[in-house]
Amino acid sequence: MEFRKAGWGTRMRRYALAVDSWVDAGLWNAARRASDLHERLRSFADRFTVTGGKRLAAEFASEGLNIGIAGALVMLMLAIPSFQEGREDALKNQVFAVTFLDRYGSEIGHRGARHDDSLKLEEMPDHLIKAVLATEDRRFYDHFGIDVIGTLRAVTVNARASGVVQGGSSLTQQLAKNLFLTNERSLDRKIKEAFLALWLEYRLTKNDILKLYLDRAYMGGGTFGVAAAADYYFGKSVKDVSLAEAAMLAGLFKAPTKYAPHVNLPAARARANDVLNAMVDAGFMTAGQVDSAKRNPATPVDRKRGASPDFYLDWAFDEVTRLAGEGKLGPERVLTVKTPHDPAIQARSDEAVESILRQHGAGYRAKQAAVTILDPDGAVRAIVGGRDYGISQFNRATSSLRQPGSSFKPFVYAAAMAAGLYRPNTIVTDRPVCIGNWCPNNYGRSFAGSMPLTVALAKSINTIPVQMSIAIGRSAGETHEARAARIGRNRIVETARAMGLTTPLTDTVSLPIGAAEVTVIDMAAGYAVFANGGRRARPYAALEIRNSQGETIYSHERDEPPAAQVLSTQVAQDMNAMLVKVPTEGTGRRAALDGVVTAGKTGTTNGYKDAWYVGYSGNLVGAVWYGNDDSSETANMTGGSLPAMTWKEIMQFAHQGLETKPLPGVTPPDQKGVPVARSQSPATAAAAPAPGPGAGHMPRQSFEVLTSVGSMFKAVEPPRAARLSVEAGLREVPPTGRVTALR
Repeated sequence: MEFRKAGWGTRMRRYALAVDSWVDAGLWNAARRASDLHERLRSFADRFTVTGGKRLAAEFASEGLNIGIAGALVMLMLAIPSFQEGREDALKNQVFAVTFLDRYGSEIGHRGARHDDSLKLEEMPDHLIKAVLATEDRRFYDHFGIDVIGTLRAVTVNARASGVVQGGSSLTQQLAKNLFLTNERSLDRKIKEAFLALWLEYRLTKNDILKLYLDRAYMGGGTFGVAAAADYYFGKSVKDVSLAEAAMLAGLFKAPTKYAPHVNLPAARARANDVLNAMVDAGFMTAGQVDSAKRNPATPVDRKRGASPDFYLDWAFDEVTRLAGEGKLGPERVLTVKTPHDPAIQARSDEAVESILRQHGAGYRAKQAAVTILDPDGAVRAIVGGRDYGISQFNRATSSLRQPGSSFKPFVYAAAMAAGLYRPNTIVTDRPVCIGNWCPNNYGRSFAGSMPLTVALAKSINTIPVQMSIAIGRSAGETHEARAARIGRNRIVETARAMGLTTPLTDTVSLPIGAAEVTVIDMAAGYAVFANGGRRARPYAALEIRNSQGETIYSHERDEPPAAQVLSTQVAQDMNAMLVKVPTEGTGRRAALDGVVTAGKTGTTNGYKDAWYVGYSGNLVGAVWYGNDDSSETANMTGGSLPAMTWKEIMQFAHQGLETKPLPGVTPPDQKGVPVARSQSPATAAAAPAPGPGAGHMPRQSFEVLTSVGSMFKAVEPPRAARLSVEAGLREVPPTGRVTALR
């Protein structure tokens, strides 16, 4: 009661004294217990007190444990970068090795690394494995990833020779370097290599490591792995290589460039002899067993470069790489790609370009050309990227940006017709038109007056596309002429992009008459939209792709979405109805085919720097460009001259034996013989390619087989170019005007 009656101050002092007493007591008790524990521990440790030799051993053990712990920490720090390098996905092949087939399944070439990991280790010859182990790592199956004995031996030999005579890296270490590291000579790389070798030994079996090494090592000549090297150097499966050939292959691991048999055959044979001696020293074979291989050394096959569609293969490889980047091929890197490539059309395209440049290039001051031929759905059949791949590997068909001139006008017409402003029979007037201080003119600076839209396109009138750009803008509600023209050009660019032009289309006042820059393959793809009825036709190089096991991992028909409808069917039909007049009544008469309805458009740029013909039938689409790499002017070369002639040379041949398909919106010629193309003069007829055997009666593939067989017995004379006379009043000329690259 007395405590409760005390004031709050008194109660707080009493609480504080109680807490202080509890803390003091607790600390005293803790110190007493700690003292007792120390006495017990000292008493227990006294039992292990040693003197003399035992004490010395204990001290050494204690210091060794300390050093070991410190060393382990250092090793862990050194190993961390190696652990970061050792990724699981690196065990999979990351180098593309692509074999290309044509549309009929025949091999046409390789790109990327030549690689084949489809064989199992058990399928490889025993003498090949022994040859590799004898030279690279005789104790491979006895060490843990680092051959300590072999390393010490190599150090001793190198010290005696005062140089690097023998390598100390195990086969596992070499594989680690090939998979994860570079060839840099540094202590850091050797440390990483050692740790990665231990990691590989932990992750994989010995046979797995050996198989990876045989598959991944670079063997020279662009080949990776013994299987690809056997095929490249000896033209046979690795399963069939002889002892002499196996020794030559095993010799490549040390220095593939130095000992490649197609580069230095004497050095390769000398190295193979060293490998055979190593097999005897290692006890893998006797001297008698290797004697025959020494007396009969391996001879590689002749690897002289033959005819190959190299421009096509370069582009196709880029397309396969793109598909892989999009995740459509999974982790596979050893691929076989069936392409839509047509060897007969490719050969004819190459011949036509070379023949016409040889005959007429100097006269027109034109040195280069490019061609792309594709199906209306975008399947690319042939590419000519330049006159000679051996001299220049630059692909002018897929990479060169050139102004299309009037061949761009169909995109303008399509945009205007899609806006509902024009039809083929719409009357338009060729009259002066200016946007700011730029005023396009026609040849001769004259104007033709009123005419149907079809005639304006056939005669390539320059003012009409400019008027169309203004009309498109005004239909959107803009009344100011320059601003309306800008709106119209934006709509034209949108249409051109939807149809397949992928390059930047700079907005200038002269864009409607072809001032933007495009590629040949894009122009072909854009015109394919007309040929197929309005659907986007993306150029593609892969019909089907298989992995090294022969499994189909990609099919264009299965894995690509349906083509988008980018133009209405009506607009495509109307464009065909107009463009079909160009080769019969307009500027492209030299491109007209006998008995085949075609459509197209010529193009010529300012200063005659670029000349084009882009045309199509219901079966094929082709774009042809002529000019010079330095954009120097030609001698008045127009799209209706060499490009149109080349297009005809190629397409006349390509349509032989084909069942021709009609163009959407174009009525085929009637049975009374309504002409599709203008009759040829005797000179032109003489220059035209002769019909192939069975043309019109024999299936295309059969005709090509007979043609290829015939070429084995006689050389084919290059086709002569068509005559160069100019049709009066129909010669296309570059557009003229101010402040633009195009006159």
